[in-house]
Amino acid sequence: MSTFAKRERLLLADLLETAGPDAPTLCEGWLTRDLAAHVVVRERRPDAAGGQMIKQLAPHLRKVMEEYTDKPYEELLQLIRTGPPRFSPFQLKQIDEAANTVEFYVHSEDVRRAQPDWSPRELDPVFQETLWSRLERTARLLGRGIPTGLVLRRPNGETAVAHRGTPVVTVTGEPSELLLFAFGRQSAARVETDGDKDAIAKLSETRQLGL
Repeated sequence: MSTFAKRERLLLADLLETAGPDAPTLCEGWLTRDLAAHVVVRERRPDAAGGQMIKQLAPHLRKVMEEYTDKPYEELLQLIRTGPPRFSPFQLKQIDEAANTVEFYVHSEDVRRAQPDWSPRELDPVFQETLWSRLERTARLLGRGIPTGLVLRRPNGETAVAHRGTPVVTVTGEPSELLLFAFGRQSAARVETDGDKDAIAKLSETRQLGL
């Protein structure tokens, strides 16, 4: 079984270390310290992590995030590298791969692409296929609520419908780039858009697709 999640975890930790605690990220309002705290809280504080999805838990999440953001940056990086605590479900390789491969890839690019001198990573075909598989399964969820029809298309012609509707915008790129686009990193994703000009403009103004 692949271990992409572990690889992306260590890469993310290295990128955060190189950038330092006060570097910008693609996550609006977050510096690298905030992003590191988010990763640790998501894995180690399930009581708070639910605040991302459940409105009633949001105040608790904010409080816990403040606590972790105040921790020494080096401690946060070590916690990321060490991974979840012993009895966490994230310790199971299947769950780790399913829950963290995309999470760590996207956040790694959040750090990389916020820097002025970034360049695209060369990703191996197996990893690209893995990202495409995840995108196919989650495209409808990520595309809910957007103001136009949206089709995601690979260079080989394979497509995933993110949102049914008209007019339709087709976004073409490698799976890794389409994934970033679908996760709201439109400005940094290396993709091409095709379709009605007004629909493309509305799509570009959408603050965040999906989750």
